Amino acid sequence: MKRKILAAAKRSVAASEQQEPERLRTGKRKAVPLKAGDFLLTALVMVLVVFGVIMVFSASYYYAISEEGTPYYYLIRDIPYAVIGTAAMLFMANFNYHHLQKAALPVFGIILILLLLIFTPLGITLNNATRWLNLGITVMPGELAKPACILFTAAWLSSRRHSVRSLLHGILPCVLAAGVVAVLVAMQPSTTTAITIVIIVFGIMFIAGMSWKYIGGIFALAAAAFSVLILTDEEGYRLGRITSFLDPFADPQGSGYQVVQSLLALGSGGLTGVGLGKSMQKTLYLPEPQNDFILAIIGEELGFIGLLILLAVYLLLIWRCIHIALNAPDRFGLLLASGITIMLGVQVILNVMIVTSLMPPTGISLPFVSWGGNSLFVFMGSMGVMLNVSRHSAR
Repeated sequence: MKRKILAAAKRSVAASEQQEPERLRTGKRKAVPLKAGDFLLTALVMVLVVFGVIMVFSASYYYAISEEGTPYYYLIRDIPYAVIGTAAMLFMANFNYHHLQKAALPVFGIILILLLLIFTPLGITLNNATRWLNLGITVMPGELAKPACILFTAAWLSSRRHSVRSLLHGILPCVLAAGVVAVLVAMQPSTTTAITIVIIVFGIMFIAGMSWKYIGGIFALAAAAFSVLILTDEEGYRLGRITSFLDPFADPQGSGYQVVQSLLALGSGGLTGVGLGKSMQKTLYLPEPQNDFILAIIGEELGFIGLLILLAVYLLLIWRCIHIALNAPDRFGLLLASGITIMLGVQVILNVMIVTSLMPPTGISLPFVSWGGNSLFVFMGSMGVMLNVSRHSAR
């Protein structure tokens, strides 16, 4: 009788395992052919990258002549960045994202070391900010910190399924990790990047099921930390950048200069723009127009309609990312894809707000479009992860 009961139990378990979804199984996974990936996401990313290369060349034309003696300086450097970013996207699209879960803690540790190295002689200071690291190649740890925090938070909360409901074992480790990174980034200073990191980690915890009773406490903690950073700024640099957006025309030749030139560019573009390559603000009026304020040049040259089309492409891309996250095959894939989606959406929103003087101009790039190899590498690699998650999703 005992043998019959055991045999029946084994048959029941075997039957349930056959019916159970793949993402809920534990142990060895059955090898199945992967899907081709999300074609629409790939197409949207490549459209943005090609558009970015064109606009970087257009926006930097006169600035490159003035600083480097040739109008093609940024173009001939942006194309290799795009190629490297494409290679990173293809690699991550074919690299099983489940392996990233084991690498989360070492990657986070490496990023902390890089952030600390910024405050050594290896750090590079430009425009009163030390955000770059000279390691033979120029590395921007603040950009790398965003995917590292996404990876750490997703791995921590997915390996401890109900820990997000615990203050000690779920909330506190994630808050401490994000807090340490955000403080180090804010000290560079790069306040907007620090805010982005906090929002990303908070968003992942919220999606993981964080209780509402912790939300108010986290907001209060973030506000207190931000206040400390402002009060300890003896030179008043952070406070000046924060308050300048309230009325940039009050000091149009000082703290409000960049925002004023950005608004003039957007206003000059009108409905249809002045034409590609015909911007006036890029002729040494708007400082470094190929960087964080490239959206202003796009608005001037392509007009309000051009901006609407660009934002529509971003909305489509974010929608595809949300679709991939919702159909992720497991909890780690869900949280990882959600974090990348939040990073993309928040950075687009913050960049638009900065360019339109709705928040302080503290520096944050427009994904896939602004000049910068680190940013392009991070976002294209992240899109590769999204493609990999979509390939592992159920058919």
